Amino acid sequence: MAGLALFTLAALPLLAQTETAPAPDRAAPTGDVPETATQGATPDAVVQEDMAQDAGQATVSASATDLEEVEASLNLSRERIEALKAEIAEMEGDRTQQNAALIAAGQRVKMAEIEVADVEERISELIVAELGVRGRLDGADAEIANVLAALQRISLNPPPALIVDPSDALGSARGAMLIAAIVPQLRARADSVAVDLKELTSIKEQALAEEETLKANHAVLEEEQLRIATLIAARRQGISQRGIELDSQEREAVELAERAATLRELIDALSARAANSATPQPAEDLPGLSPEAIRVALANAARTEPAVPFPLARGYLSQPANGVTVLEFGSGDGRGGISQGQSVVTRAEAQVVAPADGWVLYKGPYLNYGQIIILNTGQGYTALLAGLETISVDIGQFVQMGEPLGQMGSRTIGRTVTTSAGNAQPTLYIELRQNNRPFDPDGWWAPNEQTG
Repeated sequence: MAGLALFTLAALPLLAQTETAPAPDRAAPTGDVPETATQGATPDAVVQEDMAQDAGQATVSASATDLEEVEASLNLSRERIEALKAEIAEMEGDRTQQNAALIAAGQRVKMAEIEVADVEERISELIVAELGVRGRLDGADAEIANVLAALQRISLNPPPALIVDPSDALGSARGAMLIAAIVPQLRARADSVAVDLKELTSIKEQALAEEETLKANHAVLEEEQLRIATLIAARRQGISQRGIELDSQEREAVELAERAATLRELIDALSARAANSATPQPAEDLPGLSPEAIRVALANAARTEPAVPFPLARGYLSQPANGVTVLEFGSGDGRGGISQGQSVVTRAEAQVVAPADGWVLYKGPYLNYGQIIILNTGQGYTALLAGLETISVDIGQFVQMGEPLGQMGSRTIGRTVTTSAGNAQPTLYIELRQNNRPFDPDGWWAPNEQTG
């Protein structure tokens, strides 16, 4: 069945977010950065401001170029692309609407990825079923061909009719017995072939339906990926300059990453650098909030700091990406050590979202972990995501739970996990820490956010 072979094609790749330097919503927990005053400033200060403005303009220009590349790689119609851009243009300057739209788009991408994975699994099952039916039909063809050949030989040299030659009654009886034995077998085989042909037709119909479902979900993925890219670009359009302090923060973070020999050292150094933020609220002084109050706080898209203290978010965190958990916290990592986090095998180009509210302490390459993101989620907690291919947020930026952070690649990047998947599929490493000590993330994810 040639048509069915089309369904073995891999899913269309999602469009990767480009890693540019967006302007943060606000500084890391150090507070908002005041605008640089030009009047009365020293010449050096004016030069620094001009450099910051040039950097901001270059960021906006690069963002526009990246968006054009994204559009060029899509199969969406020009009318749909323009409609999406017009829809997002109406949100200009409204950070709350943009945040809500980003989170909603990220959620739709995750749902579409789940559906694509389910459809591909069903298609694989249909292919296996098709091969089984075709195998039975091929066997039936050979068997029926042998029977028909025997009947043809009988027809060429038939036994004499009983009425013509009574002396050959025994031969006639033998011929009748042979035919009587063959005809039921032929009927049974014909019935079996008819059932198989009907099943094959049903498989074709199911395959066509699954193809349409797959196409629909690929269209959703493309549209939402464009929406995310356009929203990110739109949030940068109003930025004509980046705070000099934020530029300095990013440079310092990169320098710390270059010097740190381990993740513990890196997180310690980053946390120390942000130590002038508000003093973390002790766990025993945390307010008691009802589940409904927590859900209401998390639904506030206008927030610029964590909706609730991190310890109260247990059971509400968003899984960063869809996939299959292949290594749990505390399991052997295949290299003689113990895993201090979870490893999730994802789809190629899978969307990665923020597991919790927090500030981006670091983003970029680190040792052999590939591209990583470290979030300061408050109260001494941090969240680490490693193995990404592209990152779309910036150091110092506040991100909300569920907000897109970047994308996976087409295969494992950085540290590999010893699993049957090898490094043929991308693997996301997830680690939660309290006071820089890893802890088991099991039980922290929202019930409907569990990976397989």
